[in-house]
This record gives sequence, C-alpha cells and structure tokens, in this order.
Amino acid sequence: MPLWKQIFIALTLGLLLGITLNQTGNSEYAASLKPVGDLFLNGIKMLIVPLIFISLVSGVTALGDMSTMGRLSLKAMLLYLATTAVAIMIGLALAAIFQPGTGIDLGAAQAVTAADSPSLVATLVALIPANPVAAFAQGNVLQIIVFAILFGLAITLAGDTAKPVKVFMDALAEVFYKFTGIIIAFAPYGVFALITWVAGTYGFELLAPLAKVIGAVYLGCLIHAVVVYAGLIKFVARLNPIRYIQGVIEPAIVAFSSTSSAGTLPITMMSAERNLGVSRSVSSFVLPLGTTINMDGTALYQGVCVLFIAQAYGIDLSLVQYATIILTATLASIGTAGVPGAGLIMLSLVLTSVGLPLEGVAIIAGIDRILDMARTSVNVMGDCAVAVLVAKSEGQLDEGLYDTHQVLKSADVATQVSPVKA
Repeated sequence: MPLWKQIFIALTLGLLLGITLNQTGNSEYAASLKPVGDLFLNGIKMLIVPLIFISLVSGVTALGDMSTMGRLSLKAMLLYLATTAVAIMIGLALAAIFQPGTGIDLGAAQAVTAADSPSLVATLVALIPANPVAAFAQGNVLQIIVFAILFGLAITLAGDTAKPVKVFMDALAEVFYKFTGIIIAFAPYGVFALITWVAGTYGFELLAPLAKVIGAVYLGCLIHAVVVYAGLIKFVARLNPIRYIQGVIEPAIVAFSSTSSAGTLPITMMSAERNLGVSRSVSSFVLPLGTTINMDGTALYQGVCVLFIAQAYGIDLSLVQYATIILTATLASIGTAGVPGAGLIMLSLVLTSVGLPLEGVAIIAGIDRILDMARTSVNVMGDCAVAVLVAKSEGQLDEGLYDTHQVLKSADVATQVSPVKA
C-alpha cells in the first residue's frame, strides 16, 4: 500500500478514536498515546539540523557556480514572497466576508504576554552566526542556512583542492536520505498517535464557539492550495496540477499532524524528488530555504486572525492598516521559524504593527493547534510548488517522473529513497 494511503488511514482512524474518547470522557487514554507521536517527532527533529546543512552544502556545490545559485535564490525568493502576500489577502478577504469576530466577547479573555519578535534589522544582523556551533546546537535555521550556503560556495571556489570534501558531503547526503527513509517508514504510527491526542484533548467543545475562525482558515488554505498553487503549476509551469496534488499528499499529511514545516522537511524533500521529479540540486537548495521563508499558510492565518480580533474589539481598520498588515506579515514570514506555535509570535508582531490589542492572542492561542495543522500543510505544499516551478524554469525537472508519479510504498521507503539526481 502506498505510504500516503497508510498515513491517511492512520489520520482518519486517529481522528475517530480521539473524538470518541473525548466524548466518552476518556481523554486520558488519548493522552497516553502522545509519547508514541513524540517519538516519531523526535526522530524527524533529529534529522532537521544535519539534513538542512548537508543538503544545502551538497545542493550549492551541485549548482557549480554562483550565478546559478543567485538565479535560483532570486526566483525562489520572489515566488515565496509573492504567494505569501496573496495568502494574506485571501485571509483578509475571507475574514471580511464571514465576520468571525462578530458576537465574540474578547473582553473576558485573559491577557497574555506576547513573545518579543526581533526587528527586521536585528533579523538581518543575526543572519551571520557569530558561533556556528551554537547555531547548530540551538537549531537556528536561518543561521544554519546562511552558514551552509557560504560553506558550499567556499567548496566551489576552492576547485579541485576541495573535491574530496564535495564527494564526502554528497556521500553524507545519501546516507541522510536513507536515514530519512527509515524514520518516515514509521509515519503512520506517529500520525495516528498525534491525531488521537489532538482530537481526544480538544474534542468539539473548543471548536464550536470559534467555528467561523477555524472554517475561514481551513477554507482559505484550501483555496490557496487549489487556486494559487495548482494554478501556478497549470498556467506557469504548464504541468498537470492533479499530479502536483498527488505528489504533495505525503508531506501535507505529515505536516498536518506534526504542525512543523521544518520537521516535515525530510519527507518534503523526498516527495519533491521522487514524486514530482525535482532534481536534487534544486530541491536541496529551494526546500530548506522555503522552510524558513515560505509561510503562506501562516500568513493566511494572520489575515483571518487579525481581522477577527479587530472585529471582536469593534475596531475598524483603515486602508493604510490593511496595507501595513500585508507588508508586515510578508516580511515577518522571513524570520519566522517553521516550528509549532511560531505563528503566535508572528501574530503578536502584526497586531502590534497596527495597534490592535495583544490580549486577542489569548483566545487564538486556545485554538492555535487546530489552525496550525492546516496552515503548516499549506506551507509545505507551497515549498513543493515553488521547487517545481524553479526546477521547470531551470530545466531541472524530470517531467517523465512527474507525470508517472511514483508513489512511495512502505516496503521500499527505507531502502529506495535515493531521489532523482540533477
């Protein structure tokens, strides 16, 4: 059975079991399964830092020259930021249509202390790690990305002298792709445990009062994936959008259950290469970059939640404030980590930029996990879409593999995960 079908079945069964346990007053049994999900997440998290560094170094050296890397960077950045801005506008439009804040009294919400968000200048200064070892230890994705790119450039510029280092990094990348396959083979069990815990803990009680917010975010994510991503694949890349959707099912479901785009990176890379035909040199550069920069789902969530809070407090926003929300959320997405809960930090920053009460974060925090699941899925789907678009424009897309769509199966996921090469 294809891996994505196993994961989908596990997701469905976990959801049904969790809701049943919640409604029968046995939520503690759902909580008892959480350690199984945590084991799976820990296995994926174990791969994040080394995989980002190794795959980026290998990807940069595979590009061959700085002009190619500069071209890829520009294309990826423009696509990521453009789709993020569109996502925010979709979120704002849906919130204006559905009016989710009407009838909800946020005055009773408990105030929360919002986490401090770094300024744009501070984010730019922090790009260069003063201590690379500390960046690795702390899991600072932005700093690791910059260090990896510079390290890969240095290997390229060193020429034949550094060839043994390049060969070693390429071999190490192969080892970690195999390592990834071993961990991903356990995805159905991890997804089942995580979804059972989420459904068993939250049930229907928390979802009902804020159904409009949840509905608007989920509808927005669906629109963004089907209209924006599939539309770009269809009209820009001139490829079958159905194949794209089939190819991103696996990372989307894992992202839905883990709520971490960084944590889903191993399976995102594997799916982009094996399912969508993206070359190793493009995927290993564009996807780790997207893990930090591309936050379309999170940006869409910002649009819905900011307008929800404004409506709940009876505050009318001006056109200038709407423009500020779009600009701030787009720029903030660059420095937002692809980990669970990072959206709340970004939300605090956007609220501050337009003078809305930070107390509104309190009620959003109560359903953040539910919203995080949808927005994270959109984030990784966006990463894959941009990887396909960039690969197509560079002549680095195996269209034969894209059209045939070789789905991963549980029997070979740990033994045949070597993706298509550039």
